[in-house]
Order: sequence, then structure tokens, then C-alpha cells
Amino acid sequence: MAPQKFRVLPTAYEQTLSDKRRQGRSKALLITMFTLPGLTVFLLFVIIPIIQSAYFSLYKWDGFGPLTDFVGLGNYERLLNHSIFQAALGHSFTIMILSLTIQLPLALALALMVGRGKLVGKRLIRIILFVPYVFSEVITAIIWRYVLNPTEGLANLVLGTIIPNFQNIGWLADRNIVLYSIFIVITWKYFGFHMILYMAGLQGIPHDLEDAARVDGAKERDVLRFVTLPLMGNTIRLTVFLSVLGSFQQFVIVWILTEGGPVNGSELIATYLYKYGIQRFLLGYGSAVAVILFSITLVFSLGYQRIILRQDYAVEAV
Repeated sequence: MAPQKFRVLPTAYEQTLSDKRRQGRSKALLITMFTLPGLTVFLLFVIIPIIQSAYFSLYKWDGFGPLTDFVGLGNYERLLNHSIFQAALGHSFTIMILSLTIQLPLALALALMVGRGKLVGKRLIRIILFVPYVFSEVITAIIWRYVLNPTEGLANLVLGTIIPNFQNIGWLADRNIVLYSIFIVITWKYFGFHMILYMAGLQGIPHDLEDAARVDGAKERDVLRFVTLPLMGNTIRLTVFLSVLGSFQQFVIVWILTEGGPVNGSELIATYLYKYGIQRFLLGYGSAVAVILFSITLVFSLGYQRIILRQDYAVEAV
């Protein structure tokens, strides 16, 4: 009679360890299934184009045929020495500075007035100021082309009825003021967006903290300075981040209104890239511009998140 074979059952520890491994594999498979499509799209439409742009920027190439005319860093040298690109870079920084010093403070002030003040018709004010953000940039630019028309535009018409002997202003034809006119359009478009963000930040501040400061004898400006604004710090930092990146990526509004003119007075980095890279079939040179633009935004994004937004991430983690 043959001896019977006995099956050795796993211990409780081994069974638990096996179950954890099985759960880990199932979890990893599930994560891979959900993230793989997004990673594939990100790889195909973001990472690979960035690498290709960096590679194309090393060649003098018109977009047709093989890459044969290797120029190394010649495109970058030509780019950085081009006076129009230097002006475009300066204009982009000007839009950024104006956004940080005028647009965001005004949006914050109005958000405080609507959110904490005793204004009549708060809902109507919120709707009116947020509606421009719903419009596409194309529609926004077309609207303001009529508003800023030098002969029949609404802006000159209104000023002419208020100011005696008013002379029509060429808002988009005067090189000295065209950039500020475009900034007005950008502010009109994005003002409501930042205001809504600030109002959302205000709603997250308990009224008890502000009331406690008032009971302790703090004046309204002290409550605002030492209680309200510090508690809105994460929202303010977020709007600064979005505003800076948006300033460097502006294209549609500027292109429809002025195409970078007059005499390159409103040229931005994005319009310069399109004009000198796409329209003139200088794809290698345009790729160098794209790499410069990408580098500026990447360095700012990483540095800002590392230095400024790190405290917000730490608070959320806690």
C-alpha cells in the first residue's frame, strides 16, 4: 500500500503575507490600467514634442525634407541678439508685472468688497464680472476691436462725451500705448476669474476669527492685514502662479488685435514664435523660441512650487 501524501497547509503568517502580495499586485494592475492611457497621451503630445523641438532647434530647417543643415546653438545666438525678440521678451515681462501689480490687487479688493462688504446686488456684480471669462479669447478680441476702434469705437465715443475737445486716440495704432490697451483687454477677460477665486478663498475663512479680532479691539484694516489676508495666502499664491504663466502664454488676443504691431509695439514671445517660426517657415528657429519659452515657464513653475507653494502642500499633507 502506497504511502499517503499529506498537503502542508500554510501558516497564518504565510497566508497573510500571500494575501498582501496578491492585493498589492491587484492594486498595481488597477493603477496601471487607469494611468496608462493618460501617460500615453502625455508622452505622445507633451514629452515627445518637447524633445523634438529641442532637436529641431539645432538645425536650420524650413519644415520640409530631412534635417541636414546643423547649426548647433546658432539659432539661440541669433535669437538672443535679435532686437525684436528682446522687445517681445520685455513686453511679456511688462504684461506680467502689470498683472501682478494692478489686475490681481483690484480683483482682490473687489472680492473683499463683494464678499465682506455691504454692497447692494452682490450676485449681479459677480455675474457681470465673471461673464467675460466665459467668452473665448477670439470673441473677446473681436469685441474689443470695435470698442478700441479709433473712429467709431465705444472708448473714444464715451471719452468724447465726457472730455471737451477730446481728440480720438488710436488705442491699437499708437506704439506707446498699445501694450497698455492690450493689458486692459486681458484684465477685462480674466479679472472675474481671479475675483471668483478670491471669493472662494474668503468663504473658507471662519467669521469667528475676524469677529474675535474685532472684539479684541483690532480695527478693520488690522483685521484685513493680520487675519484675512494671511488666511487667504494659499489662494493669493495660486493666482500669482496662474497670472505669471498666463502672461507668457498670451497669443490669441494680441494676434487678433494687433498681430504684434504697430512696429512690434505689442510683440510677445508667443506672437514672435508664430511670426518668425511658422509664417516664415523657419521651423528650426521657431523651435529655439519655443525652447526658450518652455524653459522660462518651466524654471518659474518648478522654482515657485519649490519655494512658495511648498508650504501649501505641507499643510494639505497634514
